[in-house]
Amino acid sequence: MKYTNSIEISIPRTEVVRLLSDPTLRPQWLRGLVLHEPLSGSDGQPGTTSRVVFQTGKQTMECTETITRREPDTLDEISTETDVLFERKIVADGMESVTLDRLYESSPSRTIWTSDEEYRFTGAMKLLAPVMRSSFTKQSRRHLQDFKAFAEHGIDVRDTKD
Repeated sequence: MKYTNSIEISIPRTEVVRLLSDPTLRPQWLRGLVLHEPLSGSDGQPGTTSRVVFQTGKQTMECTETITRREPDTLDEISTETDVLFERKIVADGMESVTLDRLYESSPSRTIWTSDEEYRFTGAMKLLAPVMRSSFTKQSRRHLQDFKAFAEHGIDVRDTKD
């Protein structure tokens, strides 16, 4: 299953990158995040593997995230012509996904975040995946919308209902 979501954020790309790169801020915009713990490597760097735990209602999902790509290597003084890329692989029971996040300027004060996602399923999840496609795309879109609300207005998902 493959899909793409995109959103425009009304802040400069340098600020978007700073907010996304700060692991202490993730719980404020990444709905359901309980734990994001690097097991090896340095947070956000290619090759880093982390244990990630999400809680949705009474359901808990644990997965392993590996950062597979980050461009440019250094996020200081990024040229306006350069897209910022983050790629990660997530592995959980019955599921593997690869996500490529691309950040580029639509203007000096606005950023486009495009997220290309591909999922592969095994076991029972393989049978459920076609029925659950809309749930996956909605959840991904929700993460982008939550980040936009946090970045533009300081809205913390932990303070919202739903």
